[in-house]
Amino acid sequence: MTLADKRRSISLLLDERNPADAMAAYYAFHHADHKTKIVTYPADAAVGQALGYVVVSRTGIDLFRPFVTLRLPLDDIKASVDLLYSAIQPGAAIILGCPDSYLPLLRALFDIQGEERLFLYTLDRDRFEPIINVLVVQADSHNDLARFVVRSGADDEVVAAAGLNWQAPTFAEISVNAHPQFRRRGWGRSVLAAMVQHLLATGRSPLYFVAENNEASVQLAESVGFVDSGVRQLIIQGQLRPRP
Repeated sequence: MTLADKRRSISLLLDERNPADAMAAYYAFHHADHKTKIVTYPADAAVGQALGYVVVSRTGIDLFRPFVTLRLPLDDIKASVDLLYSAIQPGAAIILGCPDSYLPLLRALFDIQGEERLFLYTLDRDRFEPIINVLVVQADSHNDLARFVVRSGADDEVVAAAGLNWQAPTFAEISVNAHPQFRRRGWGRSVLAAMVQHLLATGRSPLYFVAENNEASVQLAESVGFVDSGVRQLIIQGQLRPRP
């Protein structure tokens, strides 16, 4: 099966208009073909008939560890295990993003070095108001996607930046970084608002993931109009153990 065939076979497992599926849908359907491997269950599923899949993506997140997204047929544990071992080499280091309901199975199969629970925030457009800040400018990014920054000092150092981790036709995920010495000046809020305005102008809905217990990030998101969607996402770093 070609990559296009595999994408068609998993088409009913993801809803591209649902924020809960947005990141998985990007990597399954829109990530660069030459950086994407899809393994389906069953392997020869016809259009819309796959019961599960694993996508292994090479990204800018990490030069050596691929980013893995998946939907498992959890009502059939054997099939889920078979699918994982068909797609992932035991002992190979990976970063994996998945719904938090998968955690019990993954803990049983993976040696986990890092585990982070993320809260997905979506924009309430009624709460969003554009921010005019002449210090915010659009800048180049490593992934050729939009990026907004504030620079300061004689060295013209970037002290606050909002970029995109990925961008699909419907959604895009925003990341924000602010230099610790320049926080509490509203610059993080300004670059975030600039990115939100840019995405809305292109017809996309912005998404913002917040690490559990990161109150500063929560406050930043809420100050611009984001609200907790209730969706929880796991990011796991580890290796698949040898098959039991």
